[in-house]
Amino acid sequence: MAASKPVEAAVVTAAAPSSASGVGGGGTAGPGTGGLPRWQLALAVGAPLLLGAGAIYLWSRQQRRRESRGRGDVSGLKRNSEGPGAHLDMNSLDRAQAAKNKGNKYFKAGKYEQAIQCYTEAISLCPTEKNVDLSTFYQNRAAAFEQLQKWKEVAQDCTKAVELNPKYVKALFRRAKAHEKLDNKKECLEDVTAVCILEGFQNQQSMLLADKVLKLLGKEKAKEKYKNREPLMPSPQFIKSYFSSFTDDIISQPMLKGEKSDEDKDKEGEALEVKENSGYLKAKQYMEEENYDKIISECSKEIDAEGKYMAEALLLRATFYLLIGSANAAKPDLDKVISLKEANVKLRANALIKRGSMYMQQQQPLLSTQDFNMAADIDPQNADVYHHRGQLKILLDQVEEAVADFDECIRLRPESALAQAQKCFALYRQAYTGNNSSQIQAAMKGFEEVIKKFPRCAEGYALYAQALTDQQQFGKADEMYDKCIDLEPDNATTYVHKGLLQLQWKQDLDRGLELISKAIEIDNKCDFAYETMGTIEVQRGNMEKAIDMFNKAINLAKSEMEMAHLYSLCDAAHAQTEVAKKYGLKPPTL
Repeated sequence: MAASKPVEAAVVTAAAPSSASGVGGGGTAGPGTGGLPRWQLALAVGAPLLLGAGAIYLWSRQQRRRESRGRGDVSGLKRNSEGPGAHLDMNSLDRAQAAKNKGNKYFKAGKYEQAIQCYTEAISLCPTEKNVDLSTFYQNRAAAFEQLQKWKEVAQDCTKAVELNPKYVKALFRRAKAHEKLDNKKECLEDVTAVCILEGFQNQQSMLLADKVLKLLGKEKAKEKYKNREPLMPSPQFIKSYFSSFTDDIISQPMLKGEKSDEDKDKEGEALEVKENSGYLKAKQYMEEENYDKIISECSKEIDAEGKYMAEALLLRATFYLLIGSANAAKPDLDKVISLKEANVKLRANALIKRGSMYMQQQQPLLSTQDFNMAADIDPQNADVYHHRGQLKILLDQVEEAVADFDECIRLRPESALAQAQKCFALYRQAYTGNNSSQIQAAMKGFEEVIKKFPRCAEGYALYAQALTDQQQFGKADEMYDKCIDLEPDNATTYVHKGLLQLQWKQDLDRGLELISKAIEIDNKCDFAYETMGTIEVQRGNMEKAIDMFNKAINLAKSEMEMAHLYSLCDAAHAQTEVAKKYGLKPPTL
C-alpha cells in the first residue's frame, strides 16, 4: 500500500513548543494506518477509502513537500540594511529570539507562567513584518497556556498564529484540541480537517481526534433527528429480502386455507371474508399483496380486540416497526410475545431473534447475545436461531463460534444455501485476517462448491464476489455480480457493489456512477447507494452534490447508529468545504 508524502510533516506533541521559527519543524509524520476510520471517505485526502464490496479502494496521491522557511529572512535584512532603521530591526528580532529561547528553557523546566512572560516579551519585540517568527512566538505561548489548561487563551493565541501563517500545522492542531476542550465541535473539526489535509493523513494523532469529534457530532445530530424522524417504509425488495432470511417464521409464511374463508368461496370472496373477520389475517393478506403500509394498523385492530391471533399480530407489528426504524415502538411488542408462555414457541424464538438483532444495532452486544442464547434454549431445533446468531458472531469477530452456528443451521436445514454461503464467508474472513494463504484457498474452493450446489442463491455469488475482489480477481468478481443481477434484477445493492468494483478494477468512474445511478433508479430508498454516491462525489470535488446525497441517505437510515455514521460523512464534507474556503486547501480529486 503506497503512502502519501506528508506536507508540512511535523510530529505534533502536546508538550513541546516550536524550537525553530519556521513552520512546524523538520520531523516526519506519524505512521499511516491500515484501519482508517470511515469518515476519511468524505474527506478523501491522501488515501481515500471506498468500503462497499468488502474491499479497500486506495488511491495514493503524493504531494510535494513545501520548502520550509528559515528563521532569518536574509534578503529582507539586506533590503532593510539600506534604511535608517535596519540595525534596530535586526536587534529587535534578535532580542525577540533571545526572549523566546529563554521561554523555551522555562517551558522545559515546567515553569509555564515564566515561559508565558518570555513569549509575551518576544511578541512585543518582534518586528510586525516577521510573520513566521511572530506566529511561532504566539504558538509557543499557546503551548504554555495549554499546560495550564487555559483553553480560551490557547485558542486565541493559536488564532493569531494562524492569521500570520495560515498553514501552520502545530497551531491548527493545538487550536483544534482547545476547541475540543471548549466543546466547540464544529470549529475543532474544521481545524483538525485542515491538519489532516496538510499532513496527508499520515499523523495518527490528528486522525484520531478527527474521528472522535466526527463521531460525537454524528451521535448528537442522529439522536435528535432520529427521535423526531418520520417513519419510512423501506422498498418492497428490501422487505422481501428481510423476510427471506427466516425459514421458521410463522408470520412470514403464506396464508393457509384454514386461515381464509370457506374453501368453496371464490378468491375474491375469501379475501373479503378475511378482511371482515380478523385484523391479523387482513394484515397477512396485505403482505401477500405487498401492500405493506396497512399492516401495522390492521395488526393493532387484532391486538386491541385481543383476538385469536394476538401473539402473531404483536410479532408482525413489531417486525414492521423495526423495518420502519421505530425500535422504541417495536420493543414492547417483542417483550410481550417473549413473555407469553402459552404462545407458539416459534413465535417467541422469532421475537427473541428480532430483539437480539435490535440490541446489536443499538450496540448492546451482551443483551443481544443473551436473547439469541435464550432463543436456542427454548427452541433448539430452530435453524433461524443459529443462522442469525452466526451473523452476530461474525460482527463480534467470534468467527469459530459463527462457523459452529452455521454448521448447526445447515445440520437442521441442509438445503439452507444462505447459511452455507455465509459459513464460507466467515471462514474466508478468518483466513484473510490471519493472512493464511492455504485457508484462503480452501475458503475460495468452498464458495465454488456452494454456487455449484445452489446455483439459484444470489447471496452465494455476492459473497464470493467480495472475496474475489479482496484477492484482486476482478474479472471473476464482475462475473459473480452479473449472476447476482440475473437472479435478482431488482436488488439495488448488487449494482452498487458492481459499480464500486469498476472503480477499483478499471478506475472507470463513469461506469461506476452509471451502475450506482441504476441502483437508485431501481430502489430510490437504497441508502447505501446514496451514501456511496456521496462518497464518490466528494472525491470528485463536488461537495454540494455529495452533501445532498448524504442527506438523502440520512433520511433513509434504518437505525440511529447508521444515521450517526452518515452524519459523520456529511459533517466531514462540510468541514472540507469550509477548509477550502478559509485556507485554499483542496485535496486531490478523481
